[in-house]
Amino acid sequence: MKIAMSTLPRLHTTGADNTSLPATTSAWARPNGLADVLAHWQQSNRTRDCFTSNIIVPATEARYAAMPQGLNSGIQEALASRGIAQLFEHQARAFEAAQSRRAVVISTPTASGKSLCFHLPVLQSLANDPDARALYIYPTKALARDQEASLLELMRASNLAGDAMVFDGDTPADARRVAKTRARVLLSNPDMLHAGILPGHAAWATLLANLKYVVVDEMHVYTGVFGSHVANVLRRLRRLARFHGSDPVFLGATATIRNPQEHGARLFDLLEDNVEVIDQSGAPRGPKRVLTYNPPIVNAELGLRASYIKQTVRLTRDLIEARVPSIVFAGSRNNVEVILRYLREQLPAGVSPSAVQSYRGGYLPEERRAVERSLRAGEVLCVVATSALELGIDIGALDAVVCAGYPGSVSGLWQRFGRAGRRGETALCLMVGSSAPVDQYLMRDPTWLTSRGAEEARIDPDNPEIFVQHLKCAAFEQPIPVGASFGLAPAEMVAPALEHLRAHRTLHAASGAYHWASDQGYPAQSVSLRAASWDNVVVIDTERDVAIAEMDWPSAHTMLHTQAIYQHGGETFEVERFDYENHKAFVRKVTPDYYTDAMSRTRIRITDIAEEFPLCAGDTAPIVGHGDVSTLEKVVGYKKIKFYTHENAGYGEVHLPEQHAQSTGFWLTLPGALCEEIPGHSSSHDSGQPSKVAVVDALRGVGKALRTVASLAFLCDPRDLRTSLGDTARGGEQTSDDAPGAEFYDPTLFVYETIPSGIGLSGRIFEHRAELIARALHLVRTCPCDDGCPACVNPSEQGPRKETAVRVLSYLSKVAAPK
Repeated sequence: MKIAMSTLPRLHTTGADNTSLPATTSAWARPNGLADVLAHWQQSNRTRDCFTSNIIVPATEARYAAMPQGLNSGIQEALASRGIAQLFEHQARAFEAAQSRRAVVISTPTASGKSLCFHLPVLQSLANDPDARALYIYPTKALARDQEASLLELMRASNLAGDAMVFDGDTPADARRVAKTRARVLLSNPDMLHAGILPGHAAWATLLANLKYVVVDEMHVYTGVFGSHVANVLRRLRRLARFHGSDPVFLGATATIRNPQEHGARLFDLLEDNVEVIDQSGAPRGPKRVLTYNPPIVNAELGLRASYIKQTVRLTRDLIEARVPSIVFAGSRNNVEVILRYLREQLPAGVSPSAVQSYRGGYLPEERRAVERSLRAGEVLCVVATSALELGIDIGALDAVVCAGYPGSVSGLWQRFGRAGRRGETALCLMVGSSAPVDQYLMRDPTWLTSRGAEEARIDPDNPEIFVQHLKCAAFEQPIPVGASFGLAPAEMVAPALEHLRAHRTLHAASGAYHWASDQGYPAQSVSLRAASWDNVVVIDTERDVAIAEMDWPSAHTMLHTQAIYQHGGETFEVERFDYENHKAFVRKVTPDYYTDAMSRTRIRITDIAEEFPLCAGDTAPIVGHGDVSTLEKVVGYKKIKFYTHENAGYGEVHLPEQHAQSTGFWLTLPGALCEEIPGHSSSHDSGQPSKVAVVDALRGVGKALRTVASLAFLCDPRDLRTSLGDTARGGEQTSDDAPGAEFYDPTLFVYETIPSGIGLSGRIFEHRAELIARALHLVRTCPCDDGCPACVNPSEQGPRKETAVRVLSYLSKVAAPK
């Protein structure tokens, strides 16, 4: 499907008086720069026919409300000094709801002034009560640091005494002591709250006894296992606040999600009726021009398209030449560095290399802060970033977003698109499709991006594996009375869990309560909210003998192995030595004409069978089971990829130990003979492929559908589950470059948990297998696509997948149905 580009309409700027929106004007911006670029693309034979959509999201006018009655005069003066004489409607509604002590969730678009929605009630409480305190929770350290200065400045302008301070793992010891007593607003993250504040709550008595508000920003991040952990941390926070004599009001902000009230209620541990959702923004929004671009075909016989990375660079260079402040999102750190290098080498006259910057995980904190400051000051014309800049860090005013490839979700894509257009002017939102099947499906049907809507945020705080861990933490912090509930978890649920812990001598019962009984330190130390805790690797420049970066341990295996080309800020370094034991990589600056791309092999093995049996009688019956599985990932080599041509220039070997992870999984095995027997397995689209190839390929789609319905059924994040194709005879081995195919003797679909040791999801998939298979069949059958799409079984490079997936699921549904 192709939507022809229309003539660019004249779009007028919608102004805004409310400076809660970032209003920094870039020093680079020039009038009509974006209009000139769009006109050029529309007229050029090289680009015109590559655009597959041209969707115009219209502008909206601002809707204002008067300053709330009773708002402190000092706060009003501070707002007036920033040019804010009135609030947007949603800001006024949020203030009124918070004042009436209702929990509030603000779910409005990026750059709609959400921060002021919770700043105002917090500042009002500080003005009314000299002892009042507030706690702000952000998912990352960077976000807390970003908000600290602006909040403190607003407090000072409002003539409010006290400090706003960040308390995280980087806070010095002397500052920590001050924060416990003097900070009226504490900014932290869930991990620090969980392990650094709640276990030692007596030292935080001043904060907890006077806690008026708890602000949870970027709520959409708290999904799946991580969100389920955080919900229990907030249960513990509320419990201890009440113990110390306070009952705080919870305020939250989220990007657009489909279920803000339900998610807020679960996260805050409240009934849905007690959560007020504000999802109608009163902020003005400039028009957005949403384009999708499919790189041109360069080999018609093979259907090969031009590199989406190089096409992204070419289109972005046009924006730079027209002085359009832009951000480019890439899907990997390597792609960020490659795009940065290409852009800097092709800069038009008058643009200095420092005007194009990069931002990604692995850069040192001071390096990231410097880029953020330059962006806010309008000194950067283009920034190339990973998803690290998706969240609400203030990066000033940008006019264009370019996404190199689909980020994997509709909400993620629109979160990225929301980074442009903050000054109310026309914003360009451009996605360049890669050759991946999902991207190519979206290029054929780009309306899928606007018709699907945002995904739901799902958590399950009462998941037994997670719930019990936090019950231990709660008992350590304060004894749990016999017959007590734990938040909304009723006593009938809490009692058997407490008895289980007592039976295992973790707790003991005395004086009508359960007390912590273990001598193994405090339990929060052994409970990771993010499910995996990895050490970082320090990258050291041997010539200067200074640390230039840090990298998480798993990524270091693929990017910092010996002889890897490590790219950083547009410069290239060769890894001379990877000190595996001490977690250090020593690099030297070089100027190669290639970069490296690691090749890895992942093997999944069943280590312990909890249950396993055939679904029906016969030698070719499908087999289902669940139990413990181990995954072994090993980097086995690397490819040398030439800059610009992207040709393979050779290979190298990597000698690193395997990375081992233990988890739990569900598996479904189709005996080889069964693949030949499934009725109607062959399709006229198969082009003579052996039937087993079609069935094995369909199993990949079945895995996608099962993962989707399981995550919805069990209220978890799809990222908490992974799927893999393997063979029970070969241990499920697969490589990153060569997915398993028809040579497998007994193709086996694994749906396994990403959480070390698992949290019970695989056992629940096994228990509800018949229902989930039926749901997966319904999902695929009712999907309006023809051959498979991101909503059901994903498109396939091997041809139409949907028909065969329906055949496989129909057969499985029949034999798995309860007899």
